[in-house]
Amino acid sequence: MPRFIRDHSLSLAFLVIFLAALIGQAIAGHILQNEEAMAHGGEQTSFWRYVVSSEFGNAVMENWQSEYLQFMLFMFFTIWFIERGSPESKEPGKEGLGTLKEQRIGEHAVEDSPEWAKPRGIKTFIYSNSLLIVMGIIFICSWFAQSVTGWTQFNAEQTDHGEQAVSWLSYIGTADFWESTLQNWQSEFLAVGSFVAITVFLRQRGSPESKPVGAPHDATGVEG
Repeated sequence: MPRFIRDHSLSLAFLVIFLAALIGQAIAGHILQNEEAMAHGGEQTSFWRYVVSSEFGNAVMENWQSEYLQFMLFMFFTIWFIERGSPESKEPGKEGLGTLKEQRIGEHAVEDSPEWAKPRGIKTFIYSNSLLIVMGIIFICSWFAQSVTGWTQFNAEQTDHGEQAVSWLSYIGTADFWESTLQNWQSEFLAVGSFVAITVFLRQRGSPESKPVGAPHDATGVEG
């Protein structure tokens, strides 16, 4: 077990702080909802009822879908686009999918290569793009979940104000939906873009996300 923890400490560390943040969000959201209910003479809800509510689900899904969109686009863009001097970019001149030899595909696969990297055909194509495919599926599912929970919450508010409920298609065309969606997207794009640019000039010793401390500013990728 200690070896397992050591070998997977990065993902486990993020799992722990993710769960802590999610629980904290649920607790804070539940308190806030009950405070608002008391202020307006409404009924308080249980913690479990809040956790399974559209309000909490929408708040969570808004962030999940934007995060996976960020990673999906970052992976795709780094195939073709470069940022000279950034460790997050390939070196200039190495844009594109790479050769079969570079990617160890088919006859260029080594003994311990994944099985789906060895055959040539649909299996290799799927495996070659499996990371982007899975990230895309998660993004679409979380975006859809956000739209459904947001739609449910929106119609509940419409009913409370004596207004007519709208269809799902009508809701995803509203400013309410796109305001909450785009405010997450723009922050993710800013974070990734600024990180790519900042790592050209700044360093963090010991991190694989940074170039070596003494590497020249124009050293790109793992070069230097």
